[in-house]
Amino acid sequence: MTYRLGGRKCIPANESAYQIATGRLDVSILIVIISAIVLFWLGYRFYARFICSVFEQDDSRPTPAVCMEDGVDYVPTRGWVVFGHHFASIAGAGPILGPTVALIYGWVPCILWVIIGTVVIGSVHDLTVLMTSIREKGRSIAEVARDSMGRSGFFLLIAFTLLIVIIVCAAFLDATATALTSMYSLKEMGLGPDQTIFRTVIDPKTGETLGVVGGIASTGAIIITAVAPFIGFLLYRRKINPLIASIIAIVGVTASIWIGIVAPLQLKPETWKIVLSIYTFIAAGIPVWIVLQPRDFTNSFILYAGIIALVFGSLIAGFKGAPMNLAPSAIADGVKAQGPLWPMLFILIACGACSGFHALVAGGTSSKQICRESDCRPIGYGAMLVEGILAVVVIIAVSAGLKNVDYMRIVYPAASTGLTQNPILAFAVGMGNLMNIAVGIPIYVGTIFGVVMVEGFIATTLDTAVRLCRYLFEELWRVIIPNPPVFMRSYFFNAALVVIIMYWLAVTSAFRLLWPVFGAGNQLLAALSLGAVSVWLIQRKKPSWFTILPGLFMLATTVSALIWLLLNKYIPQHNVTLIIADVLLVALGVGTFILSIIKARSKPTITDSPKPASAPA
Repeated sequence: MTYRLGGRKCIPANESAYQIATGRLDVSILIVIISAIVLFWLGYRFYARFICSVFEQDDSRPTPAVCMEDGVDYVPTRGWVVFGHHFASIAGAGPILGPTVALIYGWVPCILWVIIGTVVIGSVHDLTVLMTSIREKGRSIAEVARDSMGRSGFFLLIAFTLLIVIIVCAAFLDATATALTSMYSLKEMGLGPDQTIFRTVIDPKTGETLGVVGGIASTGAIIITAVAPFIGFLLYRRKINPLIASIIAIVGVTASIWIGIVAPLQLKPETWKIVLSIYTFIAAGIPVWIVLQPRDFTNSFILYAGIIALVFGSLIAGFKGAPMNLAPSAIADGVKAQGPLWPMLFILIACGACSGFHALVAGGTSSKQICRESDCRPIGYGAMLVEGILAVVVIIAVSAGLKNVDYMRIVYPAASTGLTQNPILAFAVGMGNLMNIAVGIPIYVGTIFGVVMVEGFIATTLDTAVRLCRYLFEELWRVIIPNPPVFMRSYFFNAALVVIIMYWLAVTSAFRLLWPVFGAGNQLLAALSLGAVSVWLIQRKKPSWFTILPGLFMLATTVSALIWLLLNKYIPQHNVTLIIADVLLVALGVGTFILSIIKARSKPTITDSPKPASAPA
């Protein structure tokens, strides 16, 4: 006997035991989620510990946050608060957008790359960059490259980093503006036209009644941002118990969603791009404790709740026999839509398995807040594992919660429909259907939560990324000009420069064009960061194979993807902006890699400085 929830065929709970016993239960969801958790735990338990031993991790060695505290960038912070900031900044929407877009190839290849890539590449990258930055007084990976590879290496890596971070800002800005104006069929969410949850509009082409889903997330994101300074004041100025701050944050999140339902904000995508650009310009210059840390801290509860809900929802749906509706393998569809499986699948998933952007967070903000070196393992390696779990459950939610026709209509709409690619909405609807199948929650509730969950973290990634770009521009001017003018060292000039370029890219190139070049450049940055760490380790006569091998794989994958995109997408489409960006990424990336080899072969021996007894002069 079967029944349907949200239009999906399910098996009653009381029949599950019988089907397990007879071997007829579809256990694909269970196999996926349990295998991922076990493999991730083994990686954290053994591989991460080995890496920490190579770096000779020691809590008696004062960290930069302790030695160089300035109350603005260097701020000693409790480990779990830093974890919240770090995880919210690295996760963002990357592990949701990437896997959702890549499912065009089928869910099996996506799952395999997420699990393998996270354990042996992504988490290794994050941990090693974080540890290296801490040993180098909290400096960015570009500054570390200056010592390891000289002035030329510093210039190449910082220029490459700036380009790719601005591209990710533009991609997230476009995706956010689209998602904040999302509308979806009331019928598909299990609601009638007389419902009072959503504001509605009528689709002029089909006459169907659509619920304005994005407006709820819009209001919620604004409220959370407005509350962040108050929480920051309580945490960092009044020094209240973090548990009390957590309760306040959870209440604020809950209230923001309720207010969003009552008074959803509706703006046009073009208006949202302007509003978000202004916000990131302001957030890039004020002290981290005012908005950056407390906003990430508050948003992290949404993401934690979402991951927990998705993990348990996947397990329960698996025991109920809910199938994966999308094809296990759809290589032909993927090749037609995006290009060859290798390298395109690997760069589309992007942050879900490995991300160079994480190096910027690790060396830009997190390494300046960590109080003790033992926090690096859970923050560096552990946070990437949690991001990997998020990518896994996103794949499950979209694959089990959407039929192929729904997936294609939302993520790969035909040009004739006039619809915009909206992977955030696809994930939200998939999550709504999965939670309905698992525990009977109304589809619209899970859909609302899914949109809110993603939107909060895209905005978080945007403000963190713009701040990091501001740092990088300030470093770049010092390399190019021995004594830069005062205005070139100012927050206003550098933040404005980043925001203007980000906005221009977002309005001239759609998400579907920006995401592949971002994915390739982002993971090429990871390869170059691993190269810089490898040189750092080699010069200190430490084992480096665990950074060299993944670095070489990512280099081959990303350069191949960029060349394929250039020849098959950007040149035929005469997209001058992305042609220039693609060529620059390849040139800067290959140049940095060649310089890494030259410096590594010279093998100058460097001895780590002794543990400082006090703050450096």
